[in-house]
Amino acid sequence: MTQHLADRTQPTSDAPTSHPGAEAATPGVPTPPEWWRDAVIYQVYPRSFADANGDGMGDLAGIRARLPYLARLGVDAVWLSPFYASPQADAGYDVADYRAIDPMFGDLHDADALIRDAHDLGLRIIVDLVPNHSSDQHEWFQRALREGPGSPLRDRYHFRAGKGENGELPPNDWESIFGGPAWTRVADPDGTPGEWYLHLFAPEQPDFNWENPAVRDEFRSVLRFWLDMGVDGFRIDVAHGLVKAPGLPDMGHAGQLRLLGTQKLPFFDQDGVHEIYRAWRGILDEYPGQRIGVAEAWTPNAERTALYVRSDELNQAFNFHYLSTPWNAAELRAVVDSSLDSMRPVGAPATWVLSNHDVVRHRTRLGGGVERARAASLLMLALPGSAYVYQGEELGLPEVVDLPDEARQDPAFFRRGTGGDGQDGQDGLRDGCRVPMPWSREGSSFGFGGSGGWLPQPRDWGGLSVEAQTDDPGSTLELYRRALAERRARSALGAGDTVEWLAAADGVLAFRRVGADGRAVLVAANTTDRPAPLPEACAAAGGLVLASGPYQQGAPLPADTTVWWEE
Repeated sequence: MTQHLADRTQPTSDAPTSHPGAEAATPGVPTPPEWWRDAVIYQVYPRSFADANGDGMGDLAGIRARLPYLARLGVDAVWLSPFYASPQADAGYDVADYRAIDPMFGDLHDADALIRDAHDLGLRIIVDLVPNHSSDQHEWFQRALREGPGSPLRDRYHFRAGKGENGELPPNDWESIFGGPAWTRVADPDGTPGEWYLHLFAPEQPDFNWENPAVRDEFRSVLRFWLDMGVDGFRIDVAHGLVKAPGLPDMGHAGQLRLLGTQKLPFFDQDGVHEIYRAWRGILDEYPGQRIGVAEAWTPNAERTALYVRSDELNQAFNFHYLSTPWNAAELRAVVDSSLDSMRPVGAPATWVLSNHDVVRHRTRLGGGVERARAASLLMLALPGSAYVYQGEELGLPEVVDLPDEARQDPAFFRRGTGGDGQDGQDGLRDGCRVPMPWSREGSSFGFGGSGGWLPQPRDWGGLSVEAQTDDPGSTLELYRRALAERRARSALGAGDTVEWLAAADGVLAFRRVGADGRAVLVAANTTDRPAPLPEACAAAGGLVLASGPYQQGAPLPADTTVWWEE
């Protein structure tokens, strides 16, 4: 796992070289608007997007070949889930080498070519960074095991003596997000039972100790490595988890997973994380082209999330409060208001997301089928701020709920009997949203690759493929393409930080947005299962822009339908 050493110290004519992001600072040229404030960012889950070498696993070459599709879709940036060298105990979120590409995905040359091609197409590249934990195969952790208690390497993780007469009990009562205790005991070099180490996720993912200066130094170096490669930003996995409460205090009760995202915990959302992100922001700002940091931060409320995106910290934070809101007008209005109100004081944009690689796809999660999914998407894309699209949601893909047990690979699935209670998507069933993309109507993997994919696709997915939906005016794919084109053309969509709510019938969400050019857009979403009266302002609107389903101007608003009008 030392490909980065060879490429960095023994350059060849085709070796990766440093290059800036899509835009560089030029003397005398005004700085462009902050692109990330209203960007649409597309999440690629590499193993499930496109397979170029026919081994059943997606790879960087496959992603590179499909970049023109993403450019045509109309997104601004592509976020890549982990592709680092990894034993794949948790689909790459267990990193063994942060400067190397796992061979299943390619190598650094492939990464360099992908970044360059994306920039040539006007797309930015955001990569996942996993700083809360490493793989247990990481060189540091392996040395810590070999050297035993007292090794300086052990202080880079959380090694502790156990409780009980012979240290046979875990050091505290913390629970793993994947179920069971958050501690695993190791054997000393002589084979006798030894210390325990902390892992908030799988045992193969030991948590770093961010109080250790060597950990902080290492990740500053990792940031610079990828920024020098030309990436435009980082999505920071478990951004809320790096710092633990002093002394690692007991919770005092079981069922801790039920508290995720509802209250402050001794292992999540500690104030000490913000010092880390202030240091990282300084590094990001050294590079031209507006490089960004995005926090995956589960917090008790929107106000706590806003702390991660103060002017000297990260640029964006995922809005999990919006993602977890049901298809209900009153609840959606409340979360939109709280999201915008919390971000406005810190000058950061709100973000909106409906699906990702850890949760049930929103077509299935919200109920109501593809019609409701389309309506939810059109509503999200009209809100002020940045929107995230998970691969396949532009095709209207449902969750695959009937995968056979023998096909599943989610590590939480194999720990469901050890205390996991299925909270926050960590129920062991995340494979259902990770099934490979269908690109064509026919073939063993519907165009994903030359053979079947690493997870089986439903037999009817050919009808949902890119090929089947392209140029079909009624398809979900073409709806997304039109919506993203309108969003880019109209400053009233995406940009800004306010909405003007309009009077509407129960179950209908309606608002007005005005762009920098003075042009206004009206939006109405019917979240009920029956037609609803059209809001008066929308009935008087100048013209229809886009509707998520069949709609005739002036008629009642159909069930599970969102409509955009120009004023």
